[in-house]
Parts: sequence; structure tokens; C-alpha cells
Amino acid sequence: MKPPTPTVLAAPDTPAPARSRTLRGQAASPGTALGEVVLLDDAIDDARFTPVEQRFASLAEALAAAAQQLEGIRNSLDPCDPARGMVDFQIEFLADPALLESADNPSSDLPAEEEVWRPIIEAHIADFDTAEDEYFRHRASDLRDIRDRVLRVLRRTRAPTIPALGDHAVVFAHDLSPSRFLSAAWKPTQALVLRGGSPHAHIALLARARALPMVVAVGAAPVGPGERALVDGAAGTVELNPEPERVQMLMQAQQQQTLQKALEAEKLYLPATTATGEVVSVMINVASLSELDQVNPACCDGIGLVRTELLFAQGVPSEEEQLHFYRQLLLWAEGRPVVVRTLDAGGDKPVPGLGMPQETNPFLGVRGLRLCLREPEVFRSQLRALLRAAAEGDLRIMLPMLTSAAELTAAREHLEACAQALRKAGTRHRTPPLGVMVEVPALALALESLGPIDFASVGSNDLLQYTMAAARDLPEVAPLADPQHPGFQRLMHILTESARAAAIPLSICGDLAGQPVHIPALLRQGLRSLSVPVATIGLTKLAVAAWPLRAPHG
Repeated sequence: MKPPTPTVLAAPDTPAPARSRTLRGQAASPGTALGEVVLLDDAIDDARFTPVEQRFASLAEALAAAAQQLEGIRNSLDPCDPARGMVDFQIEFLADPALLESADNPSSDLPAEEEVWRPIIEAHIADFDTAEDEYFRHRASDLRDIRDRVLRVLRRTRAPTIPALGDHAVVFAHDLSPSRFLSAAWKPTQALVLRGGSPHAHIALLARARALPMVVAVGAAPVGPGERALVDGAAGTVELNPEPERVQMLMQAQQQQTLQKALEAEKLYLPATTATGEVVSVMINVASLSELDQVNPACCDGIGLVRTELLFAQGVPSEEEQLHFYRQLLLWAEGRPVVVRTLDAGGDKPVPGLGMPQETNPFLGVRGLRLCLREPEVFRSQLRALLRAAAEGDLRIMLPMLTSAAELTAAREHLEACAQALRKAGTRHRTPPLGVMVEVPALALALESLGPIDFASVGSNDLLQYTMAAARDLPEVAPLADPQHPGFQRLMHILTESARAAAIPLSICGDLAGQPVHIPALLRQGLRSLSVPVATIGLTKLAVAAWPLRAPHG
């Protein structure tokens, strides 16, 4: 009988190589990194206990203590760090007296303060979570951060931090709160991978500000601690246990990334020009004054989109409060244009003080200009503030979610009535250029039907998701919202040709403008004005300078 073949075992110090596999998610912050996986336990302790003797005298006292913690975080940040704006938002939210107007103290086995806090903050989170506007949806993570911070204050527990990480750690988590993210001193040689999340959330903004490669929405595939991971933040991929050839490619990519950053810095304060010498206007998008801290206006051609929704987040502001905000923007711009979008709330994004109906499909409901026309006093208060501010600089008004010429006519009537009232009162003002935001496919197909307008700007976020019937921030359908889809490209071609034929200056202020991979297509369509996030100015100018790689023939 033939003896059995002996089993060959690998030596203990030479384990069999792990199988290579790739996780595909969404790109959140560009860059590449290779390192060992570190798994974060990001579960929130929801235990319902706190000894009575540890309770605060009032919930207001606990909110003040939480705000004091946040002030410490803000003071530790670099003045140029965009995280300061996020922390400022949380501090201002906690300081709002309206937050506790509905406070009640029901009997419960929980401390009264915690039982009161939960329904208050959860109601705000639900409002932000279901908001149509991406800006507010992504603020929901800030509110969850606030919720958990106050709960920890009430329970006298420490905030979860991130353990000390190696220089090449690849951190995996289901999600990560902004404050927990800020507890780590991140390095560009590390990376962050989230099983959920969105590339448009604030944590992605924080990662980009730190040049930290980041991929989100990779799903629930099992990943073990200590596995090697190659993260490509631009492609949205995570390769586990990559082959040596891929590691070599990473080293080359990192060298290229270093060169890229140096080139961006060189371009930051230079005019944006194509390879053939055409000048392209590069403006910025802002929602708050804090975003402009430490930003030199010389790096851009003005502000192409001012989102005014944050002004209304805690209720309808007074005309004077709005006027102060617009004046500060004009002061910062130093004579450059400032395009202010009128209130773009509505449907599922309530504004305290406005009675807003429940809608089965808020994406197609009373929002943007539709809401403003339904609430004329709120609209006119904003228009009066804008007219008064326009006397002090190059301010321009842009109307959101416009579909028909009738809506434009109605908005003009309100603007003219406000100007007439200011004129009668002897109040200094100026009627500025009036433009529209192109977000509705029907308007993109018939822009000339509006009649004379001063300018138009493509709101690519909504225009894309309305055209593709797919929300870009939902992982299940986000791949369908492809800007390179022939249907969307054809729509953009029709829009740009209509604007050219009608002599309507056309720009783009949606996310596409700030993504270098899409800039060549936008320039091919004829767009020569891009409004982008502050963090992408240099990258945008670099992409413009590379187009076209060679002059077209014929």
C-alpha cells in the first residue's frame, strides 16, 4: 500500500498570503494610502442610567457645558481649518434659546434632563435628515454629534476618541462623528474608510482639508484587523491584501500626488486659463461667513453662490440681520461679484415660523421660489435686504427652483414693489442683476422661454438627480446619477446652446464644477464660469489649465 502524501504546513512565521479582494465605494477625498486595517467600534452607548446625584441642575446648564467643550475644540483648530465652521454651527445651535421652548419633564426612569433632551434633538435630526437640500441633510451628522455630546455631559462620560494610530493606518468604521474625527491627528499617509456615509457629508470635507484619502459607502463586507489595505480616494476603491505590483503603483501615485499639491499651490492666486489661453472665471460657493475666515479673496473671481438657508435654520431672520450678512460678504469680496440665492427651503425642510405642508414627494413640492411666492412677506423681507446691500457692492440675485416664465414675472413684481417702497422711504438701494438657477430639466430644455434675464447658473446637484431620477447621496442608486450619461450630456448641450443663442451668461455652481474629472466636459460644453468649494480652487484652476491637452484641429 502506498504511503499517504505528507501534508506540508507553512512555518508559523510565514503565514499563507491572504486573498486579495477589492471593495468598491464612493470617492470622498482624493489620495492613496497603504497600511494595516484598524477597526473602530463606533457604536454609541445608549444605556439608560445616570446616578441622580450626578444630574445637572437643568438641561440648559448641560447645553452650556457642551458648548464650552466645543469652544475648546474650536480654539485648538488652525484658523484656516474648515472644521471651525462646523464647530461654530454646533455652538450656535446649542446657544439658541428656542431649542428648549418645548422642554417638558415627564416622569421616567431616566434622568429628567435626558428624557427632555432626546425628543427635542431627535425632532431636529429628523427634519435635517429628510431635507431636500443636501446642505441640510449633511448637517444632520452635526446634530447627532450634538445629541451624543449632551448625553455624555448628562451621564458624566467621556467622549469616544480614536486610539493612537500608526503612520500608515487605514481606519474602518461604519460612520464617524465630526468631533470624533477631530480627536485624531490625521496624516496624509493614513486613510479612512466608512461602510456608510456620503462623499458630500462634512466629515468628507474635513478629510479633504487634511489631504486624508477617504472612501465611503463600501458596504458590510467582512474586513479583519491587520489586513493590508490599499485605499484610492479618487477612484473610491479599497484593495485588501494587494499584489506587489499594485503596491509599486501606489508609490508612483503618491509621488504624483505630491507634485499635484505643489502645482495647485502655484495656481491658487493666478487667473484660470486653458492651455489655449482662454480665461475661465473661478468663483466660490459659501453658506456662512465662517467659511471665509482666513481666505484671501484674491484667490477667486468672486462668490458664485451664497446659500442663505443657514440664515433661516433657526427661524426667519429680520431684514436687518440679513442686511448685515450680505454686507459682510460684499466687504470680503472687495468689489468682486457676490451672487446670492434667495431662500431655497421647502417641502421636507421646515423653517421655524413658516407653516409648511406635509408632502408625499417634497423633491417635487413647495420649495425654493415656489415657497417664497407662497410666503410673500418672508420673500419681500429678503429682497429688501438684498436691494439695500446691492447699493454697497456688486451683489446679484439668483432665484432657485424656477420652472416657468410666470414664476419669474411674479418674482420680478415683488422685487419692483420692494424697490418702489424703498425709493418712497428714501432708503438707499440699488436694483441688481436678476438671474435664475437651472435645476429643473424643463427649464434647461427651454431657457429662452423665460424672456430676458441677466444670467443663469446650473445647479447641477438637482438637475442631475431630477434628470436621472436618482439621489446622488443614496449608495443604492448613486451610481445611476452619472454626469457622463449621454442623456445628461445632451441636456447640458441644449442648455448651453440655448443660453448662447439668447446671449444669457451661463455659469455652473453645483458640485460638478468642483470635480476635476468633470471639468473637461463642462468646458467642452462652452461653460467658462465655474463656482466651486473653497477647498478645490487650486485643483479647479489646475484642471482648467490642462484643457485641452492639445488644441483641436480644424
